Amino acid sequence: MVLLLVSLPAWPASPLPPPARTTFSVRDRDLASPLILVAYGDARFTDGAENRASNPGARRALVAKIAAENPAAVLINGDIPWHGIVPDYAVFRDETRAWREQHLRTYPALGNHEFAACEEWACLEHWWEAFPKLRGRRWYSVSIGTKIVSIALDTGSALLPGSPQRIWFEDQVAGLGPAVRLVLIVMHHPPVADVQSSKQPDHNPRANEISLAEYLRTVAPNSTAQFVVSAGHIHNYERFADDGVVYLVSGGGGATPYEVDRTDLDRYQSGDFPNYHYVRFELRGDRVLGEIVRLGDYDAPAPHQWETRDRFEITLRP
Repeated sequence: MVLLLVSLPAWPASPLPPPARTTFSVRDRDLASPLILVAYGDARFTDGAENRASNPGARRALVAKIAAENPAAVLINGDIPWHGIVPDYAVFRDETRAWREQHLRTYPALGNHEFAACEEWACLEHWWEAFPKLRGRRWYSVSIGTKIVSIALDTGSALLPGSPQRIWFEDQVAGLGPAVRLVLIVMHHPPVADVQSSKQPDHNPRANEISLAEYLRTVAPNSTAQFVVSAGHIHNYERFADDGVVYLVSGGGGATPYEVDRTDLDRYQSGDFPNYHYVRFELRGDRVLGEIVRLGDYDAPAPHQWETRDRFEITLRP
C-alpha cells in the first residue's frame, strides 16, 4: 500500500459575522443634508386643563419648534403620555398633528408613565395603537442611513447581563455595520446622572441601567462608532462623558420640572431653571454638533423665545 501525503492549504479564517440587522432602516437617499436629529422626552401629553403634571404651553411650543427643525428623526426617550390611557394618547396625536403632516419619523422608547393607570397588557396595547409599526416590540433599532444607528431600549424590562433585552442589545452592538459611526441609544431611566441626596433621590441611576453603562465602558473604546445615550426621567438637562460615551439627560419635554444639585462631573453647570428643551444633533462630515434648544418664555401665553444653552461636538472616527 502506498500512502500519499497531500499538503492541504491552511484552513481559511472564519469570516466576520454579518452585521446585525436593525429592526427598521431609512435609506441615505431619503435623508436631507445636513442631517438633523432631535432627542427629547418627558412631555406627559394629557388634557390641556391639567397644568401641574405637564405645562401644556411649553409642551406645544416644543412640538411646533421641533416640527420647524424638520429633522430626519425625532427620538423620544419615554413618558409620552401622563397616563398610558386612550385619552392621553389622543392628546398626543392631536398636539403632534404637524409631525404627521410633515411625515416626520418618530422613534419612541417606553417610559414608566406609559404604564400608569392601566394594566400592563392594556397599556402596551395603547402604546402599540399609537405606534403601530412597533407592535409586538418593546425594544428595537433603526438604521438612519449607513452611518447612524438608533437603539430604543425599554428600561421597564431587565437590562442586566443575560436578560433577553441585554443579549439582543449586545448582538446589535457586536454586529454594527462597518460604515456605522454614530450609535444613539434612547432610553427612559438614565444610566448616568447627577446623583441626588435630597432632590428626587428616587430618580437616581438604578442597577438595571448602570449595568448598561458598565458594558459600554468595555466596548466603546474599541468600536469604530461613537456612542451617545439620551435618557429622561429626570425633568431637566444634564450632560456627561464617560470613557468616550456621551450621556445626556433630556427630560424637558413639558413634564413638571425637577431641580437638581449638579455634580462636578456634569458638563452643564448653568443655573437655568426650568429647562424645557430638546437636544438637536447635526451631522456635518465627520462631526456631530449637539446643542440644547431651551424655551425661555415658558410661562408666556404663547411661548416662542428660544435660546441655546449648551453646545458640544463629537468627532466621528475615520
